[in-house]
Amino acid sequence: MGTNPLVQFALQPILIFGVVFHFVMGFVLELKNKKANGVKYAKNNGAANSTWVSRNMIWSGVAILAFVVLHFIDFWFPEINTKFVQGDWSGLHEGVDGYRYFHELEHKFHSHIRTIAYVIAFIFLMLHLLHGFTSAFQSMGATAGRKKTLQNIGKAYSIIIPLGFIVIALYHHLKYVLS
Repeated sequence: MGTNPLVQFALQPILIFGVVFHFVMGFVLELKNKKANGVKYAKNNGAANSTWVSRNMIWSGVAILAFVVLHFIDFWFPEINTKFVQGDWSGLHEGVDGYRYFHELEHKFHSHIRTIAYVIAFIFLMLHLLHGFTSAFQSMGATAGRKKTLQNIGKAYSIIIPLGFIVIALYHHLKYVLS
């Protein structure tokens, strides 16, 4: 993907726009929800009609935003520097057999703190997706008669994808620590 022009020039900007739009709209929605009910309840038992994850989407979103900043610092900014400042589009790493991407990935997970930060971020991503996947379809009115199926697909997706990234981070970290 690092050397594919379709990914680099078409899909990457769309993805970045989508993520920024999602964050901005999430914060706007949170503010509108807080303003919509000007009267505070005498007693609020949020757990009676919503999950912890749904009540804390803003906080899991903030944690994911912090992770995105870390991820950009670790991978995207160096990639932009290599390609657009240094002019190296080869993907190769001088003096290292193979592509630089794998070498950079291995190197980033040497740190205990960075590995823990990535694992925690992916757990927050898992929680965020667990609520957000089905909720998005519900907001679009696409759950009629399919809610249970969409919930099951959403649960599988929300667990498998972040878990895969956790395995990658832990694998490279443990490989370094145990070597």
